[in-house]
Amino acid sequence: MRDSGVATSLGCLRGRYAAGMSVRVGDLLATGSQSFSFEFFPPKTDAGEAQLWKALGELEPLAPTFVSVTYGAGGTTRDRTVGITGRIAKETQMVPVGHLTCVGATVSELESVIDEYAAAGVHNVLALRGDPPGGPGDQWVAHEGGLNYAAELVALATRSGDFSVGVAAFPDPHPASMSAQVDVEVLRAKQEAGAEFAITQFFFKSSAYFQLVDRARAGGVTIPIIPGIMPVTNLAQITRFASLSGADFPADVAAEFERVGDDYVRDLGIEMASRLCRELLEGGAPGLHFYTLNRSTATRDIYANLGLGATAQ
Repeated sequence: MRDSGVATSLGCLRGRYAAGMSVRVGDLLATGSQSFSFEFFPPKTDAGEAQLWKALGELEPLAPTFVSVTYGAGGTTRDRTVGITGRIAKETQMVPVGHLTCVGATVSELESVIDEYAAAGVHNVLALRGDPPGGPGDQWVAHEGGLNYAAELVALATRSGDFSVGVAAFPDPHPASMSAQVDVEVLRAKQEAGAEFAITQFFFKSSAYFQLVDRARAGGVTIPIIPGIMPVTNLAQITRFASLSGADFPADVAAEFERVGDDYVRDLGIEMASRLCRELLEGGAPGLHFYTLNRSTATRDIYANLGLGATAQ
């Protein structure tokens, strides 16, 4: 599915990374090759740590363009995030992207985290404002001595070193936003601050993504916008995630899952996610970003359905 010329360029950049040289995600995307990436979260237990590295090991053979590691709520797993991304940089051939949020940190503390990323060999970050400290439903209040907007965090990261900075985009309006158009204006501000790519919140219909791209392009946003994919494998879980994030879980989609019953939710979720991914790629999306929840099976199944690569054994 990847053009041989751009795939060669992508391979050359990966070769640089394997040789210990820094590679920026913005440069990888600039090759024009479709990007396939995976997101993980820092575990809180030894068992969770083992599961994370198992999933990473199973997904590495799929040669992702990059992998990202989130912060916990309120930035509570900051040290773990830096440690995991640093270990990925040192022990694998995958390009890590560390998350960075405004929550619970002064500017000085944020600069220290950026320095820690650089020292660990991580040269790509996803800059996010983050949820209010009291939870997604609370009013946002900036930390004393900290930053108020993601665009400010983008600017801080870009002037702190040779970082490629990504940001979030929202097919459905952000919970704190007044409108979808305001979201476009915010995304453009992040681009103007130095963002080189965006990854969307998960969604369930390709039309939501393409409408976002149309709004963004009309509003002057030119950076690649990578669609975020979260296959439904547990109905209660995805309903909760959608509620917390403000993502629309369409009634007709929910009804399909309710009809099949619990035993077949995962199979339907993989089928629907595969269909969504196919529509996105055929419609010109620059790639796919999978929210893995530290599991590999669903992502590998979708890869197999799309003919992107054999599932790992």
